[in-house]
Amino acid sequence: MIETLKITDLHVAVEGKPILNGVNLEIRRGETHALMGPNGSGKSTLGNAIMGHPNYEVTEGTIELNGENVLEWDASERARAGIFMAFQRPMAIPGVKLAEFLRHATTNVRNPNRKEGEELIPMRDFRKELKAKMDQLRMDPDFARRYVNDGFSGGEMKRAEILQMAMLRPKFAILDETDSGLDVDAVKLASQSIAEIGGADMGILIITHHDKLLEHNLPQYTHVMLGGRIVETGGVELAKELYTEGYDRVRAAYPVAELAATT
Repeated sequence: MIETLKITDLHVAVEGKPILNGVNLEIRRGETHALMGPNGSGKSTLGNAIMGHPNYEVTEGTIELNGENVLEWDASERARAGIFMAFQRPMAIPGVKLAEFLRHATTNVRNPNRKEGEELIPMRDFRKELKAKMDQLRMDPDFARRYVNDGFSGGEMKRAEILQMAMLRPKFAILDETDSGLDVDAVKLASQSIAEIGGADMGILIITHHDKLLEHNLPQYTHVMLGGRIVETGGVELAKELYTEGYDRVRAAYPVAELAATT
C-alpha cells in the first residue's frame, strides 16, 4: 500500500478571515509536488494547516495521513507520525544547541511512544549519524554546537531546516520557500541536498516562487494556487512557465479565484 497525505475540500481561516477556500491535494510517498502562486494566495497557510499550527483554524474539510484524519492531532503528534515542515522563517531558540534539539526530536520521531524522561538515542550512534548527514550537506561540524537559529543568517537557517529533515527522515516533507533569501550557489546546494535526502522515501511538497529549487527535484506535479484554492495542475513545464511568464495567464483564466484573492 502506498502511503498518502490527502487534503480534501480544506477551508482555513486566520483570526476569522478565510484564507483557504476548498483545497484538494493528494501526495503519495515518493512523489515530488511543487506549489506555486502569487503572494497572498494561501501557499504558506496550506503548509501551516497541514502541520497543525494553532493559529490556523480548519473550518471545513479533512487532512488525512494514510486514511487517518489528523485534524485532532497537535503538531507534535503529526511530526511523530511522519509529517515535517521546513519553515520560511524558522524561530530561534536561544540556549538550546542544535545537536541537543536534533537528538531529542529524532528520538521522539523514531520512537513515537517514548515518554518524557525515557532514554534518548545513544550518544555515540547519534553523533555518528549527525556527522554523516552534516558531511553530506557540507556543513561545518561546529554548526551543531550553536543555538538553534540564534544569530543564523538566512542561508544558515535554511540549511539547518534541511539538516532536520535529513535526521528526522519524515514520510512527508513540506518545504516553505526554502530558497528565499539564498544566493544562486546556496539555492543549488539546497536543491541538491533535498534530492539526496528525499528520493523515493518521502513525499515532498515544495512551496516556491522560482524553478531553481526544482532543478534537482523535478516535480511530477506542479500546482497553481490562487485565491486560496488550487486552480491548475501540470508537470514540470508548468513550473518553468510560471517562473518565466508570471501569473497573468492564470489570473485571466480564473477571474473568480483572482477576485477571492483580493476581497
